[in-house]
Amino acid sequence: MEEKKIPQRAEISQEDKWALEDMYASDALWEQELASLKDDQQTLAAFAGKLSGSADSLYNYLQMMEKTNVKVRMLANYCMRKADEDTRDAACQAMSGKCMSTVVALGAATSFDTPEIMGITDETLDEFYAAQPKLERYRRYLTDLRRMKEHILSPAEEKLLAAAGEMSQAPSKIYGAFSNADITFPDAIDSEGKAHPLSQGTFVLCQENTDRVLRKSAYENLYHGFAAYKNTAAAMLNAQGKQLQFFADARKYGSALEASLDGNNVPTSVYLNLIEAVHQNMDKMHRYVRLRKKLLGVEELHFYDVYTPLVADVDKHIPFAEAKQTVYDALAPLGENYRKILKEGFENRWIDVYQNEGKRSGAYSAGAPIHPYVLLNYTGTLDSQFTLAHEMGHALHSYLSNHHQNPIDADYVIFVAEVASTCNEALLMEHLLGKTHDKRERAYLINHFLDQFKGTLYRQTMFAEFELILGRMIGEGKTLTAEILCQEYRKLNELYFGPDMVVDDEIAMEWARIPHFYFDYYVFQYATGYSAAIALSRKILAEGEMAVKDYMDFLSGGCSSSPIELLRRAGVDMTTTEPINQALQLFGELLDEMEELTKDL
Repeated sequence: MEEKKIPQRAEISQEDKWALEDMYASDALWEQELASLKDDQQTLAAFAGKLSGSADSLYNYLQMMEKTNVKVRMLANYCMRKADEDTRDAACQAMSGKCMSTVVALGAATSFDTPEIMGITDETLDEFYAAQPKLERYRRYLTDLRRMKEHILSPAEEKLLAAAGEMSQAPSKIYGAFSNADITFPDAIDSEGKAHPLSQGTFVLCQENTDRVLRKSAYENLYHGFAAYKNTAAAMLNAQGKQLQFFADARKYGSALEASLDGNNVPTSVYLNLIEAVHQNMDKMHRYVRLRKKLLGVEELHFYDVYTPLVADVDKHIPFAEAKQTVYDALAPLGENYRKILKEGFENRWIDVYQNEGKRSGAYSAGAPIHPYVLLNYTGTLDSQFTLAHEMGHALHSYLSNHHQNPIDADYVIFVAEVASTCNEALLMEHLLGKTHDKRERAYLINHFLDQFKGTLYRQTMFAEFELILGRMIGEGKTLTAEILCQEYRKLNELYFGPDMVVDDEIAMEWARIPHFYFDYYVFQYATGYSAAIALSRKILAEGEMAVKDYMDFLSGGCSSSPIELLRRAGVDMTTTEPINQALQLFGELLDEMEELTKDL
């Protein structure tokens, strides 16, 4: 890895930055729009006590609420995207905080709506539909809302919970500032004594390097950095768990897990089935670890050996333009309508491409009403190319749902959020494998595919199990100390990686660098989504046009049906363990091929 200075934001070319001006031409216009929310708040608040009075009153409120929510999404997207460009920029962080405060106030002012809607009898609501046909636009929303009737409180209690919304975000916001802006790490040193800047953004790149000295240095420096603040990190995660439990208790759920999944209409059995299915296939993960140890030729396999390619002299730098073209070519099976939208995103600055000082680490897609925005920290590796395919999968899912559903039905739930992104990755892998007959290159690509299984299906399930354990502890009234967190995390690494992996002190601190633990029970959906995506990608390649039609209907579905039903219509039943077992069967087959390909390498 060449030593390279991380540029300042101003040094990045305009064409490689996302076009926030598509939302608002200036911060001043954003401020004006934000100020208008106060008028919207007053208008909506005036409906208090009237929603059950007539069909017209209910319809007019929902129509105004829908329009206001579109405005809120645009306002939030603008300030949050600006804040992520440079997390050290106090002005942008202040904009984000101001927006959050305004939105929380709006939520508190409209907290009467759910209890009032719950209070409408089924018979009265049926009369409302008959009296005001336009109310049909909101039938799906009302039906989904009312299914959680037993967890909705009185208007006064709902107002109090809504007012606590901003405080509930404190653990996540504090962690974000800590991990993205405040914590720093010593440079990583390679085998020649050269220093390499180490950050959350460069860490994985260091771990992928073939220089084992550099990998170890980066690994130790990063986790020792977090260990120096282990009690602070534990207090943040403990606070996150406590606030989840508070809201679960307030709403009379049996657990924080149940409360988190119920919002998306996903049964807890899906979460538990995932963990059980992965446990039953743990032998394949242990076999992968043994193969990695053998191919690397090391006496001891450490966690800083987990990301480096197993096949040397194949990796190359992939310019961003080349990565875009390859992804475009790989997604041909999805049809020209899909690729037309993809090209629009590539050519119209939907993407913030490169890392800069202070920029949020990682990658994501945000589905703003005007068009999606994608944050990357592109480094030119094969993994970066897959990240591009992944995030554009999210982006087009958002785009299609926004264009085919009413705003109130457009925002797909988290459970299906990782399906489109991972399906893109699977199609990209099939494309790359289909282009080469070179034994070494094929082994390199299969290694990447294996690493996707390891990182997405096994690793994210391990994270999910960690969350499950912590949630149960919090539910029992325990405090999550650094010692407890490290102990539980170490045990899981021993279980998942098996006897051929050295489980050292550093990896026990990894929980402190995982931002997804601040998104309640989110990570399991990477694993379920990956399993569904593998099944869907194979249907698309095998069945062609009909499977593509079903898949495009899924991408266009938003939240118009339950996530389980949307996937079932596309051909995948996630209430069973079948998709997970099928995916892990493929993992085993890839291991077979990898062992055969690398016999003479």
